[in-house]
Amino acid sequence: MTDISCFQPIGRTVEILEGKWTILILRDLFSGIKRFGEFRRSLAPISPKTLTDRLRLLEEQGIVTRTVYSEVPLHVEYKLTERGQRLRPIFEAMTTWALAEDAISQSEQ
Repeated sequence: MTDISCFQPIGRTVEILEGKWTILILRDLFSGIKRFGEFRRSLAPISPKTLTDRLRLLEEQGIVTRTVYSEVPLHVEYKLTERGQRLRPIFEAMTTWALAEDAISQSEQ
């Protein structure tokens, strides 16, 4: 039997990955720098408020950096920090698991 206490550090990760939108935002950022409008298109029907709240939270957690360019028109870019990049293996593991589940489901049909 596995000692459940060995899973306690997972709570910190869950706090960062909390919510559907956060995971999808991070997924998009693994491919590179994104602008707010790119997120809006990719994550439709996310509301601007929800997207702003999630990006701010990720910035506060040190996962994402926000760069404002004072040009006309004004634009803002988001990218993963080094800390954010360290989440990549978690996403790779989730992808591997999902693909394996798909393969099992297809073989059972």
